[in-house]
Amino acid sequence: MSLLPDLEEGAAREGLLVAGVAPLRPEDGVPERFRCVALLAPDEPGFWPIFSASPEMSDGAPDPLDRWSRRVIGRVACALGTKAVFPFGGPPWRPFTGWARRSGRAWPSPVGLLVHDTAGLWISYRGGVLLEEEAPSAHSTRPCDDCPKPCLSACPANALTAEAYDVAACHAVLDSPGGRDCLQGGCLVRRACPVGAGRRDPAQSAFHMKAFHPA
Repeated sequence: MSLLPDLEEGAAREGLLVAGVAPLRPEDGVPERFRCVALLAPDEPGFWPIFSASPEMSDGAPDPLDRWSRRVIGRVACALGTKAVFPFGGPPWRPFTGWARRSGRAWPSPVGLLVHDTAGLWISYRGGVLLEEEAPSAHSTRPCDDCPKPCLSACPANALTAEAYDVAACHAVLDSPGGRDCLQGGCLVRRACPVGAGRRDPAQSAFHMKAFHPA
């Protein structure tokens, strides 16, 4: 019997969703009995109020979102009698980018970032749950194929391209008056993507931007 329906229900109670299921390979470094990993992502916009009310958000300790993810996703996995894995806490690092692409629901975008079939460039994976069952087939289509690609011209510093991410140029923009919009509302490139547009609370984007670019 598949655990996916119970996993989806448990994740939904925590403001998360199953954003893809990837088949596992021997090189992934997980126990052989597991056949797939379900990737959990924020179910926006409902996720942000749930996380904002958590003890991790208010206790003043570092890395509140990672600590919340470990606690909540670990609890969901334990309730199903299985194990959770996370994209943080390495090395060694779990191959979440490879899993995302293998799920058939995320692809490289024209600016290099992963683009998801429903979350667009806002996709972020908070953790995964290992399952002893085969991954279901995905029937999604890469959204960029029929898109005018506004992401390519959205960054004022042209910091994001398919070839590279110019981190220094990105930080330079954020240090300038012109970077205030990015800091307060999130990366202009991510916001330009029509897939998932308007689904993320600006406060959530500001939280992530502050972590990336502390004042």
